[in-house]
Amino acid sequence: MNDSISTFTLAPGFRAAATACGLKPSGNLDLALIAAEGPCSAAGVFTTNRVKAAPVIYDQQILAKNASGIRAVITNAGNANACTGPRGMADARRMAELAAYGLRCQPDDVLVLSTGVIGRHLDMDKVAQGLAAVTSTAAAQHGAPIAARAIMTTDTRPKVARAVAQIGGQPVTIAGMCKGSGMIHPNMATMLAIVTTDAAVAPELLQAALRQAAGRSFNCVSVDGDMSTNDTLLLLASGASGVEISAEGARDAQPATAFEQFVEALTGVCVDLAKQVARDGEGATRLIEIRVGGAADEAQAHQVADSIARSPLFKCAVHGGDPNWGRVLCAAGYSGAEIDAERLSLSFGHPGGAQVAVVAAGLPLAYAEPAAAALLREDPVYVNLDLGLGAAAATVWTCDFSKEYVEINAHYTT
Repeated sequence: MNDSISTFTLAPGFRAAATACGLKPSGNLDLALIAAEGPCSAAGVFTTNRVKAAPVIYDQQILAKNASGIRAVITNAGNANACTGPRGMADARRMAELAAYGLRCQPDDVLVLSTGVIGRHLDMDKVAQGLAAVTSTAAAQHGAPIAARAIMTTDTRPKVARAVAQIGGQPVTIAGMCKGSGMIHPNMATMLAIVTTDAAVAPELLQAALRQAAGRSFNCVSVDGDMSTNDTLLLLASGASGVEISAEGARDAQPATAFEQFVEALTGVCVDLAKQVARDGEGATRLIEIRVGGAADEAQAHQVADSIARSPLFKCAVHGGDPNWGRVLCAAGYSGAEIDAERLSLSFGHPGGAQVAVVAAGLPLAYAEPAAAALLREDPVYVNLDLGLGAAAATVWTCDFSKEYVEINAHYTT
């Protein structure tokens, strides 16, 4: 599903462009535009952090009044425009106004995203120059690959994913990009993500689809347990395919199948992007997939998996290839979930491949430690915990902790 970045394209009905306007000290690309040929339905899921960046508040307000008429998303990197007071809100609005001027639409048709250092005001002169460049007719018409690079901060690579689903016998494209490497934790769990589709979906149903997809993807990933002030996931539907997924489709038997197919494809793209975020965690050397089964319900399974994913001790053990299973059970125990220690079973390794069982009925097993250590040095690393309480399950993705993580975050603003 994950396209090569050089050949990546958005869904039909969208174009992208990017430029370097000087917000990043490195001089790298730092301003990206995704624009639609006409008005789009739009939906969004945002950080639940009570300290919200100006663009988060701004976008929530725009979607509340114009979710059926969005024409563009403008994103800057290098500056989060968070904790910037009234001026920050004015700057977010000004970004929308400048983009709208270049695209010949209304300011309320434009959504704004920002990422970078918190507490600094945007240099709006630089932003204005950048917006003039990306909205001009001379801007790249096939700029999705460079747009994916422009939204990066500490990311080591751009993150894109694309899928084509057959819905009602007709192809529907879903394609998105995201950025995120550190300060990653539900809810939301990635810093910025923009997903496009050529399906025709009403805003209310689009929002329902996005929430379902986010619940099984971006809200199931953690790098360091820190939730950002800017986390935003946007979904725009151009309708260019002519395939309509109506509101009635979510209630009636046959149309519901089309809705479910759309949600499944959307979830697949979001999972792909979320796993790329975890794999590219700051200083990470490998992806970790934590599967918790045997739960009373999915919420319980997710709560336990999420607790394990947040454990610095566990993540350090994985980095060193140390099968210290006690750290897994310890994190499960302090998760707050109602579990029974005497029912826990734990193994390392892919469920469909080589595994080493280390705990059964809450007690350690005699196992080959070198074999378990070898599984923890693979990429991805699979951790399988069974609670012995039911049939529900959940999967969460994270990464190991390395000394590079400390290096990056010890000098982030300096």
